[in-house]
Parts: sequence; structure tokens; C-alpha cells
Amino acid sequence: MDKEVAIGQLPPGSQQHELKGDTLHEDRELGFGDADIARIEKVYRKLDRRIIPAFWVLYFICSAIRSNVGLSQTMNQKERHDLASVLHLGPKQISTGLALFYVCYVLFDLPSNLIMTKLSPHVWMSRIVIGVGIIGSCMAAMRAAWSLYLLRLLLGIIIAGMWPGMAYYLTLFYPPSRTGKRIGQYFTAAQVSASVVGLVSAGFQKMDGLGGLVGFQWMFLLYGLVGILVGISLLWWLPDRPLPPGEVRNRDGWRKWIPESKPALTGEDARIHYQDLTRVYHRRVWTVKDLWHVVIDWRVWPLVIMYFGVVGVGIGVQNYGTVIIQGANRNLTGVQLSLLFAPIWVMDLIAILLVTPISDRFHQHRALFFSVPVCIQIAGLLVTTYAGGSWARYGGLLMVGFGLGPTVPITMTWTNEIFQPRHGEVGVAAASALVSGLGNLGSILTTYALYTGWPSDSKIGPRQFRKSNLVMVGILCMSILSSIVMTLLVKFVGNGPGAKQISSGSSTSEGEGVIVDGAARREVHERGLGRLWFRR
Repeated sequence: MDKEVAIGQLPPGSQQHELKGDTLHEDRELGFGDADIARIEKVYRKLDRRIIPAFWVLYFICSAIRSNVGLSQTMNQKERHDLASVLHLGPKQISTGLALFYVCYVLFDLPSNLIMTKLSPHVWMSRIVIGVGIIGSCMAAMRAAWSLYLLRLLLGIIIAGMWPGMAYYLTLFYPPSRTGKRIGQYFTAAQVSASVVGLVSAGFQKMDGLGGLVGFQWMFLLYGLVGILVGISLLWWLPDRPLPPGEVRNRDGWRKWIPESKPALTGEDARIHYQDLTRVYHRRVWTVKDLWHVVIDWRVWPLVIMYFGVVGVGIGVQNYGTVIIQGANRNLTGVQLSLLFAPIWVMDLIAILLVTPISDRFHQHRALFFSVPVCIQIAGLLVTTYAGGSWARYGGLLMVGFGLGPTVPITMTWTNEIFQPRHGEVGVAAASALVSGLGNLGSILTTYALYTGWPSDSKIGPRQFRKSNLVMVGILCMSILSSIVMTLLVKFVGNGPGAKQISSGSSTSEGEGVIVDGAARREVHERGLGRLWFRR
């Protein structure tokens, strides 16, 4: 059961510290020697081995199912077995089908994440993946525009809350400043998915006609079935939220029918984690008033604009990457387009692995680690738009892929860092959902209004998609500006707790002390490049 815990009522062994001004000191001055920190790092690495692979697999399969519609537009075109030909769709109908997913995603992101805070988080994640698998399998049976619209709507409702829910889930086990690298690690699943799905789609095209199904129908069916199996396995694979040492999990009601997953940590490891991240163990049940405080916090909106730009460009490239490549070279076959699509996401993956670990070590400079990759995206879009040869334009797309990589994980990490100290657990859940949901309005822009949705850009020619590319440059510039504004406002206005926080609990009166755990004391200082390599 969730408990209210007041100052002075923490269980024995927990550590209380009141944060006033700049009275925090280095780890050694607070009693944290090299041996203590090394043990803490060992605990977090143990959590990595349990959580990150599961997140990677679930995000891989959900990304594949969600993005397969983009690939299906160019599969088996010569045989007229592509999505548009089989379903008798025009460019506008395809854009509408793609955009409807994001409409539901935007509307249901926040409710889904809030429900996750009330229920068992690992059960909610399992529900999402099973549902995505079922909808993905059903997409193999699409026969007309209405079925595309219906299934994309349902997919948006089912998958809503997955991405912000994963970011929220991490804050139950890690300090916010440590989540950037972890978000980047499982976010690589989307890049690997885009690469592998592009390559594997060449094999599905060879299955065209087998069993009365065309190539893209086999793709939808098999990925959907795998998704169902992965979702069921998560009930045992992912750990539930951590409990204080000695506390027994409530198994009454509906919980007794759900498989009980193995605790993430036991024994001494559990005790160390409890002392280092006490805030997540003692939360209060949030109220509508607490939620309202998050919604009206101005810090949400610069993050939304940052996310709007980068996710809009990312989804645009994901859905229309093969179409853009085809526009540069009309002689390419469907298989060649699939093979050329994959390296874009390999570049994306490389950038994630390079940048996100370093951004965690210099977590007070998130805007810099966000803005430089966005500038690379802008340069890549300009090359793709104005370069003379088809291969030069393709090189621009590779630059866009590289620049995209770290931007989304950094935005979500910055959201965690800002809203957990201010609003506790509901702050992370609500803010990450608002940033992800409202930011995905950029996805609606690029899927519905741009590319094939923009009649003048649908005309074949050397400058095809020029206007759409320039619109994406414009929204990326807005993202950079928002990151600069956020940095300046946080610097001069501050980011202290919006109200009293009891560990990770809800807000109460303004200006009172804050219980700070071991991780919070260390987060005041950047780790820099000391004791590197990517193990912390």
C-alpha cells in the first residue's frame, strides 16, 4: 500500500538531510568514499542487466510494428503489391492513416502514464506490448482505407504512454541524472529496428504471394505475433516498483491473478539502493491538485517545443525516408530502397552511444548536448534539399540520422531532472507524458501536412520535397531556441522544489525543507570524465 511518510518518520537506516541553499558538499565530505560509491555503482549495473535488455526488446518490437506502414509503401511496387495498391489508397489517405495514430497518441499519453503510477508499472508495460502485438497482427488483414484508419487509431490508443512510461519507470530505480545513458541505450532499439526492419523487409518481399499474402502482410503478421509473446514474457522479466527492505508486496484483489516478478534487488543490494534513492520508496498518493501544479509549471512548455521539433523530423524520416531516397533516384528498386534506408538509423545509433553517456556526466549542460546534434540535422536537411547528385542528397539523410540520435533521450532525461525535484513522482509521470504527447504534434505535422500530404511536394522533380524539408529546418530552429530559453530561465529563475517534497511524494507548502538521499547529494556536482569508461 502507498504510504504517507512525514519528516522524522523514515524507517531506521534511511538518511535525512535538509537542503538549504548551497550547503551540499562533495561525496567524501558526506561520508561517501571510493568503496561506497563503487558499491553503489555495482548495484546500478545489476539493475541495468535486469531492466535495460527488457526495455530494449519491447521497444524494438513496438517500434517495428509502429513504423512498418512506412516501409509497406514501397514494398513490391512493381507487382503492385505495395500498401497503396492493395488498399487502393491515394497519398492523402496514407498521410491521414499515419497521422491518426499520433492524434490518439497525443490524447491518451497523459492518462496512460497516470494510470501506470496507480497500478503495477511492469504489468502496465506488458499490457501495452501485448496490445500492440494484437493490433499489429490485425494489420495484415487490412483491405480498405477504413481498416487502415481504424487500426492506426487503435494502435495510437494502445501504445500511448509507452515511451514516457519507460522514462518514468527508470526514475523508480535510478537518479534522474543517470537516466540519459539508460534512455539512450534502449532508444537504440528504435534505430536497430529501423535498420533491421528495412533489411528484413527485403526478405518479406521475397515471400510475396506465399499463402495468399503479399509481402507487407507477412511483415505485419509475424511482427505482431512476436510482440504478443514479448508482452507476455514481460510479466516475469520486468521487476515491479521497489519496496523498502522488509516490506511485503500487496497481492490482494486483481494482483493475485498476475504473475509475481522476481525483485530487482535483494539483501545488501536492496539496502544500499534504499539508502541511495530513498525518495522513490516513500511516495504519497497524488491528487488532482498535484497534477494541476505540474500542468501549469512553465518548465513543461520549452521541453514540449524541443521535443516537437526533433520528434517531428525523426518520424518524418522514419515514415518517408524511403520515399525521399526514391525522389532522389527513381531507378532504385524496392529492395534497394530498403537497404539504403538502414544506414540512416545506424548513424542514429552511433550518435546515441557516443553522446548520451557524456551528457549524463555533464548533466548541467543538457542544452549544449541537445543543440549541437540539432544543428547537424539542419545541415543534413539542407544538403538533402540542395545538393546536386543523388548520392550527395543521400549523404544529407545520413547526417540527419546522426543528428537525430541523442536529441530525444536528452529531452526526456532533462524532463526527469527538472520535474522530479519539483513535483516528485507525479511530476515525472505527468511531465514526461505531456512532453511526449504534445511534442508528438510534430509527428502529425510531418506525416499529414508534409511530404506526400503536401500536393506541391508530391510532384516528381529535382526539388521534390524541398518545401517539406525547409519546414523541418524551421521547427528544428525552434527547438534550439527553446533549449536556450530553458537554460537561461532555469539559471535565473531557478528549479527548486515547487513545494515541499517528502522523498518522492506530492507537494505541500512552499519553502520548507526537503529530504535529500545519497543520490540527490551527488547530483549537485557533475561527474565529468573521471573514472570513465561507460560503466557509471
